Amino acid sequence: MYQNHQNPKFGFRKSSYSATRNECVEVADAPGVSAVRDSTRPDAGHLAFPSVEWAALVEAVRTGEL
Repeated sequence: MYQNHQNPKFGFRKSSYSATRNECVEVADAPGVSAVRDSTRPDAGHLAFPSVEWAALVEAVRTGEL
């Protein structure tokens, strides 16, 4: 789902791994939903995913599956 507006219920954060980089994504969590946006264009909107799907993606990256 693409949302082309700021959502006040989301508190976006950058990964600690991207502290020195300017081009990264930001992630926010809300009940049942995880949202991702471009840190260089936060006003452009965000992509929202069910939290279980986002957690599965993160785990697959963490374990080297992706």
